[in-house]
Amino acid sequence: MVNAFGTIQFKEMPSIASTGVVVGPVEKESFFADSFDEILELENEKEESYEQANSRFIEKACTIAVQQGREQMENIDVFIGGDLINQLSPTNFAARKLAIPFLGVFSACASSMESLILGSLLLESGNAKSILAGASSHHPATERQFRYPIEYGAQKPGSAQWTVTAAGFALLQKHAKNAPIITHATIGRVVDGGQKNPLHMGAAMAPAARDTIERHLKNTNSSMADYDVIMTGDLGKIGLNILKEMFQDEDSGVILQDAGAQFYGENSFFNSGASGAGCSAAVFFSYMYDQLKNGVFSRVLLVATGALLSPLTFQQGETIPCIAHAIECRMEKRG
Repeated sequence: MVNAFGTIQFKEMPSIASTGVVVGPVEKESFFADSFDEILELENEKEESYEQANSRFIEKACTIAVQQGREQMENIDVFIGGDLINQLSPTNFAARKLAIPFLGVFSACASSMESLILGSLLLESGNAKSILAGASSHHPATERQFRYPIEYGAQKPGSAQWTVTAAGFALLQKHAKNAPIITHATIGRVVDGGQKNPLHMGAAMAPAARDTIERHLKNTNSSMADYDVIMTGDLGKIGLNILKEMFQDEDSGVILQDAGAQFYGENSFFNSGASGAGCSAAVFFSYMYDQLKNGVFSRVLLVATGALLSPLTFQQGETIPCIAHAIECRMEKRG
């Protein structure tokens, strides 16, 4: 089922039966705002900490996904998720509340697609029937851990990206009716382009995106022209331009898009665009999911990118290793 280059072909082709996306108040400025299920008024959700608020976002997104799938939480076999905070604390605490068998994952901002890959494998093996999979991020919590507390008011360069406050989760099932299906996945390899600047993540992650996309196309005997969209997330505007230059010999101009580059439109306040594990999860499980469901797209490749650094490795002068995981989705009516 997995070849030497890390691409999986799913014979059962798991379905994305439903999704749930909950975002913070700043995200009402998003280009994709109309597709989100709920935009909350407070970033702290009246909790004592931003980390606790992150957990509430996860719980809400999972609840919405289950409700929209006309399922019951007690019927979910496995909950798979990740975030950007130390030891996945927000997701761990959400798992405590949901009381579902739990797998925590970390691929930084690529965690949503890692969750989907693992969930699809569990369905394919016959060891689960319904799975919740996704990821989240929270702007103030992430800024406090990786950069500066937002109260500090630190100025950022144009290459920086804005961490999205969002949680996006999908309900995976084997044969849901009239739902997008997952046909293939490509597991990312860790690629290190030698970048050290944590405020220029697009440049660091673009080589990993290129590696995964190239391997996926080769292993599925496909070309970019076979897809309606290849949506990465989240390289931002600068990273997307770098990726397009890497594919300059191919017709990648329209096919290649990026969730982070588009998330806040042309608003310069957000510099190079959006980032965070919740960025690609929110876009993939709202806008892209809707486009597939409505028949606008019939075949897409979703590629989430992640920078595998920590505050400690940055302080030690390490370069930034990155990864990109890909899921291929198609819209085919069933039953």
